[in-house]
Amino acid sequence: MEIVFSITQEADGGFVGECLSHDIFTQGDTWDALRANVREAVAAYFFDQPKPASIRLHQVRDEVLAA
Repeated sequence: MEIVFSITQEADGGFVGECLSHDIFTQGDTWDALRANVREAVAAYFFDQPKPASIRLHQVRDEVLAA
């Protein structure tokens, strides 16, 4: 089983992760901190059940350019 997190970058530079299939949310000030927090959040959520084999981080970037 694989679970997918949608990752967005906040205006302050930090990152927010939201799992698309389970109620798991986390954040991190850096990409490395976010990755560690995602692993910790997933382990806590699945503490009493089989853990997913992999976690996919899908970064969403919304950018507005001046014409």
